[in-house]
Amino acid sequence: MKQRGRHRRRRRGQALRATLAGTALALTAAATLISTSQATGGNSPGGLTELRAGSASQQLGLHENLTSRESLDTLSGNMGGNVGVEGVLDDTDHALRNTADCSARERSALPVEPTATRAYCWDRADARSGQWQPRSVTTSGDADVTGQWGTRRVILAGWTRHGAETAPAAGREGFAKVAFVDATDPEALRYRWVLLVAPRSGGKDFTAVRSGLGGMVWYQDKLIVTAAHGAGLLVFDLHRVLRTGVAGAAVGRTGDGYSAAGYRYVMPAIGSYDPDGGSCTRGRDGAVPCFGSLSLDRTTTPASLVATEAAGGRAERTRVWRYPFSTAAYRTGLLADAQGHVDAVEAYSTKGTGVSGVLSHRSAGTREARWYVGRPSDNGGGLHGSLWRQNGDGAQAAICTADQSHACWGVGPGALSYWPQTGELWTLTDAAARRVLYAVPLSSVDKSLE
Repeated sequence: MKQRGRHRRRRRGQALRATLAGTALALTAAATLISTSQATGGNSPGGLTELRAGSASQQLGLHENLTSRESLDTLSGNMGGNVGVEGVLDDTDHALRNTADCSARERSALPVEPTATRAYCWDRADARSGQWQPRSVTTSGDADVTGQWGTRRVILAGWTRHGAETAPAAGREGFAKVAFVDATDPEALRYRWVLLVAPRSGGKDFTAVRSGLGGMVWYQDKLIVTAAHGAGLLVFDLHRVLRTGVAGAAVGRTGDGYSAAGYRYVMPAIGSYDPDGGSCTRGRDGAVPCFGSLSLDRTTTPASLVATEAAGGRAERTRVWRYPFSTAAYRTGLLADAQGHVDAVEAYSTKGTGVSGVLSHRSAGTREARWYVGRPSDNGGGLHGSLWRQNGDGAQAAICTADQSHACWGVGPGALSYWPQTGELWTLTDAAARRVLYAVPLSSVDKSLE
């Protein structure tokens, strides 16, 4: 019996490898149809310049503000208790389409080089939505060293509402929601939406959170996202996901219970991290930066939250930096010390502007971390972006074999997330009708660099 079980597992593993190999070939073939003559990001961002400790401390320091446990417990109690990640994944109602079911236009948004080995397209209604835009991604590979949350592999994708508001949706600009994706079976990804909210009235009510969701990191049992206009960070507890009982258009408490603009699930913020220096300013060197993209670096001790400032203004340089996570057993997934203060432990500036994604990773055998930055096209949102790797000595970019340009990365590139257990770099594209969630082996990225 044990030997037959091993044979079955071996056959399943061989089938999965064959499927992934076939997917990689299909994606490579699709990439050859994409024009690589669209030059973008051609100017090298150069090496990273370390920021002085004093100036970085003043510009990048944060202070923690946590919601009272009493308020959170009140809201949970009023809404029937927490359902957590598992409750949402047990109730998925959308399916991601596999590569073969994606349209040619959707596949054209994938990177030219290096090619994706996994790619998925959203439910067709979400793929075409003109009011919701995908921005960021994080996974159970960030959350736990096993790469799983319980028995499941999970992907979280952050979307924000934008565009002209029309009745009955007026006033919902900036609403934020997260797709909870069950990725346990790589051939059948399914998801459910969860609206991000904030408790109010001592936990008796809630209101919608507004965020561009340019960055999002799931570490241990917490989810940290960028706040509205990149002014700070918001914190959520993955155990505290709640189910609404009213399927109405309202957000918050109603006469019959709780409603969330038609969404069945909500996740209330448990706190925030606000800049010590006050309001952020986009595109002004030396000012408090607005947060752009976020990612997790598990190769530091302790693990760290990596950030880049939001694009905008006339700044000639972009700052990238990191904060350490707390190591206290009672502060799982939180930044800061016990007094609630957070200092950046490493900060640099780069000539690369318009950065849409950032990742820091120290590979085995390397002395320092490599910083990867994704940049959209300089010539419009419909063209391929570029992916650069930087350190203190300089920068290298993925090069398109066909024309030696840097226009090799995805169209409308979003945030970056590394899944250590699989060695994959995950990201997504944001253009309507060209929205793809995909993965590229980080080793392939390194091999493709100039």
